[in-house]
Amino acid sequence: MALEFVYTLLSVILVSVVSLVGIFTLIISEAKIHKILLVLVGLAAGTLLGDAFIHLLPEVVEKSGFTLSVSLWALAGIFVFFILEKGIHAHHYHNLPVKEQKRSIGGLILLGDGLHNFLDGLAIAGSYLVSIPIGIATTIAVILHEIPQEVADFGVLLHAGFTKWKALGYNFISAATAVLGALIMLLLPKQMEFLPQYILPFAAGGFIYIAGATLIPELHHECGWEESLSHILAVLLGIGIMALLLLVE
Repeated sequence: MALEFVYTLLSVILVSVVSLVGIFTLIISEAKIHKILLVLVGLAAGTLLGDAFIHLLPEVVEKSGFTLSVSLWALAGIFVFFILEKGIHAHHYHNLPVKEQKRSIGGLILLGDGLHNFLDGLAIAGSYLVSIPIGIATTIAVILHEIPQEVADFGVLLHAGFTKWKALGYNFISAATAVLGALIMLLLPKQMEFLPQYILPFAAGGFIYIAGATLIPELHHECGWEESLSHILAVLLGIGIMALLLLVE
């Protein structure tokens, strides 16, 4: 348990530090950021799908069989992340002044990301409680998903009127909720150690939703042959990384 605790804390701290990646957008041209960002989005989509279908769901099925519970918890993960994204993209700010609209959207982005990262912390800790290789795979998937998301969120916060340092600071606080989620999972009473069998399919559902409903549609905004090929290869690379991690299990 001690080893899993150390691995989990190091992983969620690393995930939180990734939120500071936005600072690099200040020294890179907007055109280059956009081009790199979409490749990272494809890579993130591939790793999330790979982690869900190659690691998380097979691990649960191997331990408890393919039961209705697995399907329902996966669907719950999809539905919760659907609701979360609905909240982030809510449009009930149109009656506010433009400046207040932007501020409100910035606050909602931080709130939504905080909950999202909290769930990521639960998923990472739950994965490590099953096995260290599963935990590493989930951490890599989360980090590669977080990089393009954090770059995008940093831009949204700047657009909402935050200074670059406030945007970085608030983004880091929002990301640090992953540590809280991980600690809650790790410090649960021993009688609650069965929870990973529910957390893992829930996380898999969330990952499938993020990849399929949020990330992959972004790749259709540029449909030139060169861009499309780079996006396809990025998704395949992400899946391949998750497949290669099977070799260390």
